Amino acid sequence: MRAVVYEAFGAEPEVREVADPVAPPEGAVIRVEATGLCRSDWHGWMGHDDDIRVLPHVPGHELAGVVESVGPGVTTRRPGDRVMVPFICACGTCRQCAAGDHQVCERQTQPGFTHWGSFAEKVAIGHADVNLVPLPDGMAFATAASLGCRFATAFRAVVAQGGVRAGDWVAVHGCGGVGLSAVMIAAASGARVVAVDVSPAALDLAARFGAAECVRADGSADTAAEVREITGEGAHVSLDALGGAATCAASIASLRRRGRHVQVGLLPGATELPMGRVIAHELEIVGSHGMAAHAYPPMLEMIAAGTLRPDLLVTRTIGLGEAPSALTALSHGGVAGITMIEPRRP
Repeated sequence: MRAVVYEAFGAEPEVREVADPVAPPEGAVIRVEATGLCRSDWHGWMGHDDDIRVLPHVPGHELAGVVESVGPGVTTRRPGDRVMVPFICACGTCRQCAAGDHQVCERQTQPGFTHWGSFAEKVAIGHADVNLVPLPDGMAFATAASLGCRFATAFRAVVAQGGVRAGDWVAVHGCGGVGLSAVMIAAASGARVVAVDVSPAALDLAARFGAAECVRADGSADTAAEVREITGEGAHVSLDALGGAATCAASIASLRRRGRHVQVGLLPGATELPMGRVIAHELEIVGSHGMAAHAYPPMLEMIAAGTLRPDLLVTRTIGLGEAPSALTALSHGGVAGITMIEPRRP
């Protein structure tokens, strides 16, 4: 099969022929129909993720496709099934999984990180009965792929970890794929959203997806102060959807007293937090890490009802041959919205 491969962290990736994957005993091989280009893939390529321990490597963790084969231990999935995959693949049997917290599974695997990923024509996924989510009738593969990482991650970050309620002020720092998803989900939940980003194009999309206010983070002003001014006292909930020292600190500083900061974007390296403010204002800091496959139904119901439109977030579709340059271009910011790769395209 064809796949995007890099030989060293930061080295130029290329499309090449590699061996087809084999279904694990409890897993499946998926023919990838769509896979998202995500900043987490860039972090992995740059060497920021300790889960990538063996090179060469194939990135890609946000996917949807068709089951091609299954291992002998699989009972609920069959070849031909249209499926999507949460990027955190759970074992289904550890203490955390028994409690329903698959997103923090003690023995989790992640395509594109712990093993070769979905920037390929096929990918192997473990524990298929636990991790493969059937596609609703009529849902496009490109829409479904975004539900494997960015949209589902944002859904849990806003609804479960953020606890957003109607009437809340919610600040979203960083309006890439996760951030724009969070804007849409928070607005659909009845919140008033302030979107913060450096890109006018990203802010235009944020306004289209429900942001009540937009703040340009161009370095010339204190964005947290602008958010506090817009919201009166500060946001009830603020999310760092990008992952960076500046966005994390700004998100915390955007909060009103006893507000909640949700860290969604990866934070490579040490980050200094304004802990004095956290203590003085009794702020809450929580992390958010994907979403378990069994938690998808409420999100899928809102999509089926048209309340949420993840399909609108996909702004570009490319073939596998364009994926290497698109991945490396994330070093300079990338494009607004979500880019989808169709591996069967040249």
